[in-house]
Amino acid sequence: MPEHPTGVPVQLEPIVTRILAPNPSPFTFTGTQTHIVGTNDLAVIDPGPDEAGHLDALLAVIAGRPVTAIVVTHHHRDHSPATRPLAAATGAPIVGAAPVFVRDDGPRADAGFDVDYQPDRVLAEGQRLTGEGWTLAAIATPGHTSNHLAFALPESGALFPGDHVMGWSTTVVSPPDGDMAAYMASLDKLLARDDRVYYPGHGDRIDNPRRLVRGLLGHRRQREGQILRLLDDSPQPIGAMVARMYVGLDPRLVPAAERSVLAHLFDLRGRGMVSERDEGVWRRG
Repeated sequence: MPEHPTGVPVQLEPIVTRILAPNPSPFTFTGTQTHIVGTNDLAVIDPGPDEAGHLDALLAVIAGRPVTAIVVTHHHRDHSPATRPLAAATGAPIVGAAPVFVRDDGPRADAGFDVDYQPDRVLAEGQRLTGEGWTLAAIATPGHTSNHLAFALPESGALFPGDHVMGWSTTVVSPPDGDMAAYMASLDKLLARDDRVYYPGHGDRIDNPRRLVRGLLGHRRQREGQILRLLDDSPQPIGAMVARMYVGLDPRLVPAAERSVLAHLFDLRGRGMVSERDEGVWRRG
């Protein structure tokens, strides 16, 4: 169960308010969490789906205050579509992740791309947004998507990791836009930081972020080891590997598991450890 009802603002700290969007699913958990930073002038992080009730809830919290920026961690349909009506209502610029256009022949297992996402300004590593009493510093964290950004709030030691680190599950890494090697490198980058708390796009706040990041790295290494042991036995297609690796998995999540295994295989192939024997059948070496 969520910590709070949909559409009800929750004060996480003096300059951070969270509002839960009404879009629960097997891939979004209880829904997308929008965060509003500031007290006088504001930043709205990941305004979520273009849903009238959620927009009304955001505008009620904004309450006529100036919005310095509508900030986007990445371009998935559960995070960025409300940028457009919110920008129309507030006059604020859309800032953050770059737009991405990629051909994808595989089944999409996450929320999918927001193909209409168009930022007014793209942020790169280390670039900052500022307002009265707050700063948001962009941290490039590709992996879940190629354009993914996290945002640090140095005034309080908080980090908004978007979907790179979530408070309920590991994130889907779905090629071709998702990249497992980049995802692991981004986790290493976060592990080297000393953020006090994470406010993720989905799931509970994370009060010991470095412990969780270490666990995520260990989990992915464990999955990699499972794949290699299975291929030591015999060449296999992805479906057969997923059936043995994810026993009892909700059938709705099988496509997501298949995409993450594919991402691991691409990473392992790049390191010369596996190859495709025939189309869709993978082997060691």
